[in-house]
Amino acid sequence: MTRDEAQSRMADVMERFLTLACRRLPDDVYEKLQECRDAETSPLQRVVYESYFENLALAQKLDRPCCQDTGLPHFYIRCGADFPFIGAVEDALRDAVRRATVSSPLRPNAVDFFTERNTGDNTGERMPWLHWDILPEGSDLQICVYFAGAGCSLPGRAQVFKPADGYGAIVKFVFEAVSGLALNACPPLIVGVGLGHNIENAGVLSKMACLRPLGTSHPHPKGAKLERDLLAGLNGLGVGAQGLPGERIAMAVHVESSARHTATIAAAVNVSCYTHRRGFITFHADMSCEQSSYKGVTL
Repeated sequence: MTRDEAQSRMADVMERFLTLACRRLPDDVYEKLQECRDAETSPLQRVVYESYFENLALAQKLDRPCCQDTGLPHFYIRCGADFPFIGAVEDALRDAVRRATVSSPLRPNAVDFFTERNTGDNTGERMPWLHWDILPEGSDLQICVYFAGAGCSLPGRAQVFKPADGYGAIVKFVFEAVSGLALNACPPLIVGVGLGHNIENAGVLSKMACLRPLGTSHPHPKGAKLERDLLAGLNGLGVGAQGLPGERIAMAVHVESSARHTATIAAAVNVSCYTHRRGFITFHADMSCEQSSYKGVTL
């Protein structure tokens, strides 16, 4: 297969995958949303959740995105060093985004920063956003597609503390950030917390935390306990779906971390709304592919 053939193949598949991902929640998110609905005791909360599921059903029935804000397309890429078509990936993804803007349809959201003009096709300067991890071994290309909406993950928070502030400062920061972001983000949320050494590092980690499959935990026991404690604490705030009184502001809290400097503690928070539109797809060296987010779907 030539590079041009591989690029065309990837663009075709990714256009279909983008359409799928903007219309249907991944299975783990849908199932968790059902759990949240079933656990609520407030009649008002039950009405809100029923409207959520009605919206999701209509998106399938009418072949339309499940939220009017289809966000900005983000791609988080893990590429094995032996994948033969790495040079075709960016062009293929840009082409897929242009096509999906029409076929899905995706709302044109990309605005050139200095001309202040909408590009009309969700592409532009460094858009779609690509985050690369190059793996030293392997020949697979793993792509996480994420639609970053203006009411949820785009208005994140980040701050760097002194070690003297203590780890309690992180907890206070997370609560303040989630409380400030929640009303615009359509709870129940997925809360991503990044812990590291500077704002850039913590911010990326917080976004990657949001994208983790639900049901997974931080590998360190203290990190996993922090996730559980933050989830319990946030869900004790008395805020539920759509920011109304309820029992669950969050479906999950995920923490990702890195080593830090001796003199800094950096923390960042990103949140994703109940329409957490992210999907995982893998291309192999022969350009065959498989997706792992939606049961019963073949691309």
